[in-house]
Amino acid sequence: MAQHVLDQLREHRSRCPPSLRPTPLFVGVQGPQGSGKTFLTSRLRAHLASPPHSLAVTVLSIDDLYLPHSGLRSLAESNPHNILFQGRGQPGTHDVPLGTSVLGNLKKINEVDAGTVDIPIFDKSLFNGQGDRISDGETVKGPVDVVVLEGWCVGFFPTSKELVKERLKEPVPTLEPDMFDMKAFVSVDHVLAVNEQLKRYVEWWSALDAFIQIKGPSSAQLSIIYQWRLQQEHNMKAKNGGKGMTDDQVKTFVDRYIPGYVFFGDGVTKGFSGGEGAETERLPSWIGKGLSVTIGNDRELLHVSNF
Repeated sequence: MAQHVLDQLREHRSRCPPSLRPTPLFVGVQGPQGSGKTFLTSRLRAHLASPPHSLAVTVLSIDDLYLPHSGLRSLAESNPHNILFQGRGQPGTHDVPLGTSVLGNLKKINEVDAGTVDIPIFDKSLFNGQGDRISDGETVKGPVDVVVLEGWCVGFFPTSKELVKERLKEPVPTLEPDMFDMKAFVSVDHVLAVNEQLKRYVEWWSALDAFIQIKGPSSAQLSIIYQWRLQQEHNMKAKNGGKGMTDDQVKTFVDRYIPGYVFFGDGVTKGFSGGEGAETERLPSWIGKGLSVTIGNDRELLHVSNF
């Protein structure tokens, strides 16, 4: 991962005129809940910040861009029949204007007259695991060499109604119906409501120069998320005195994410899928600059490839 970022940073800087300060390299990191993407990005940051690289790296988690608890509650109350909005997670539960502002300011942070940038923090342990934004965030000052945007749905793209209908009829990969039944869980309209919200996130993705995707083994690509996310919750509760979700709540929590992977997850490599007009042909800006990392059930490295 570090070598991929260093290679992309070198190419990024080579495209900048010598008379100008280069903007930070923006790297998207996508991986499912509990896969270790937050841990890996923190290790990546520490490695790049150490000699001989000594780079200034800022990490922004999409989780820290969630709406405050009051906003999440308002969204849920406004969509009482759409389970995908009954809690944080899906596109639509993030503060898009806030994210656009933070990313835009980070893009300009190396300019001569740039100010500092405040990075928000969302505490997932508050309100019995529902979470809330807290006031004490990180303040970043330039120059910055690399900005990492990490999250479970980073790089997901909206799709078409036709594809939503098709995929709703198909079995969910690696999940038996008694564990998760998509047709009983959501309707076409529920998914399309999220799809509409996801269109607002494409502006975020347009800031990305390179990409790293972390995936589980193909034999358990979705089913393993339940195990990983439960481990993550247990670890958090062990450190904070037991604040967080019960095991049943974790299952319900992960259920809400599964449609996101099924309907929008291939956007990381395909971009707009089945859209109308020019959107049909639009690929992500990071194609040719992407790294795919496949890990096993115990998060051991299985395979690395480029896309």
